[in-house]
Amino acid sequence: GKVFKVAITACMRKLLTIINTMVKTKTLWNENLISNA
Repeated sequence: GKVFKVAITACMRKLLTIINTMVKTKTLWNENLISNA
């Protein structure tokens, strides 16, 4: 349904933003920085 698509899109945007920032700052993935939101 639409709600599912909206949720997936929001998650994808969040991940893309994180990955984009990681590429710009040349940092590696750090699980300690992720909050349990």
